Amino acid sequence: MRKKQCVAMLLAGGQGSRLYALTSNVAKPAVNFGSKYRIIDFPLSNCINSGIDTVGVLTQYQPLELNDYIGNGEPWDLDRTWGGVHVLPPYQRSRGGDWYKGTANAIYQNMGFIDRYDPDYVLVLSGDHIYKMDYDKMLDFHKKNNADCTIAVIEVTLQEAKRFGIMNTDADNRIFEFEEKPAKPKSTKASMGVYIFNKNVLFEYLKADEEDKKSSKDFGKNIIPAMLRDGKRMYAYGFSGYWKDVGTIDSLWEANMDLLGEKPVLDLNDPSWKIYYRHTPENPHYIGEDAKVKNSALAEGCEIDGTVENSVLFTNITVEKGAVVRDSVIMGDCVIKAGARVEYAILDNGVVVGENARVGVSKQDASGIAVIGAGVEVGAKTVVDAGEMVTEDVK
Repeated sequence: MRKKQCVAMLLAGGQGSRLYALTSNVAKPAVNFGSKYRIIDFPLSNCINSGIDTVGVLTQYQPLELNDYIGNGEPWDLDRTWGGVHVLPPYQRSRGGDWYKGTANAIYQNMGFIDRYDPDYVLVLSGDHIYKMDYDKMLDFHKKNNADCTIAVIEVTLQEAKRFGIMNTDADNRIFEFEEKPAKPKSTKASMGVYIFNKNVLFEYLKADEEDKKSSKDFGKNIIPAMLRDGKRMYAYGFSGYWKDVGTIDSLWEANMDLLGEKPVLDLNDPSWKIYYRHTPENPHYIGEDAKVKNSALAEGCEIDGTVENSVLFTNITVEKGAVVRDSVIMGDCVIKAGARVEYAILDNGVVVGENARVGVSKQDASGIAVIGAGVEVGAKTVVDAGEMVTEDVK
């Protein structure tokens, strides 16, 4: 069989517990984003745009909707006879089986899949980040430095650095120290959770880690520190574009807001780097003669007769006359009835907000974003305050 230069392994099995109601029934990479996308569309699109046509997607938590969405990979041009996209859940082996115990163990359990393509390099990705990145440039950097492992890093503030894995490097960007969420960071180079390994080196460390009964089976906690201790050639690849970990309600809301404005922080209208997605055709959106729409993204099937400002609306959203939606993310098939107000909120799929109800507050405050779970009905004149998380009908 033909050899692949690089195979990507996309870690998409996390529970996403910090997204609370939004991930109660779906894996975090399957969560909606940006009026028509899913979070996983970004790493998958990055792969094909970078010339990587073999991707293993490692699923575990609530995989059904994610598996269905990925399908045969056709939307991302990953429906290949040799290669393409493959969903890789944990499975039973002749000597037993187990759930993925950590990020490193997940790759360890799928070394057989990687070996099918005999790659020189393995790209390991997280399935829950929003960014546009050319992995081929990172691979060139890896090869030029004769690296054993290259880790993508992004500059953050000194205060933010306390929340990340931090790479301390010399003048040539060679990593000499890794600190996990340090109280006093020595640098501001934060790991993006994007790794390139030489395959043989990766396999060596995965096997050794698997034999260590005390290991957490994690790249950041175990594999990377072990390679540093052994003096392996490890380099930090600087990335200067947009990147956001959308693992919390606030960060998911912020990333959606970054799509708005005349010069959005995250521009998805770049023809040279398209973000592909699985598309179900709907009717064109409709804006009534008395409606007011300002600085918002509207997907197909929306019917707007009220006011929508600074918001991201997915498919088939109805905003009735007199209803107001501001500074919010409204996912598919929601209805905002007459006189209702939704502000600084995220509504999951299929939510109904009753007449003259109120969700969220008119000004962002320390209380946070209001969240309404999938299929919930908020009764007429009901009030859901800032920061509240509603998972059952309220009337």
